[in-house]
Amino acid sequence: MVMRETLVLVVVGVAIGIPVAMAATRLISSILFGVKPSDPATLPIATTVMLAVAACAGYLPARRASQVDPMLAVRYE
Repeated sequence: MVMRETLVLVVVGVAIGIPVAMAATRLISSILFGVKPSDPATLPIATTVMLAVAACAGYLPARRASQVDPMLAVRYE
């Protein structure tokens, strides 16, 4: 459940961010050195790295939550 929430947020962010990044290429083209604004490899690599980091960031709390005894969690509530 924690991983699903994490990855849903990242996918929504990617779905919003990619079109915004493509639209902003004219604004950022002056600060890019050695990379074209519409470089076909940069965007998928950056997206993959972001998904991998988000998966790692969501995995740690998910693993910790799965190790808690359910009865202990219910009693705490």
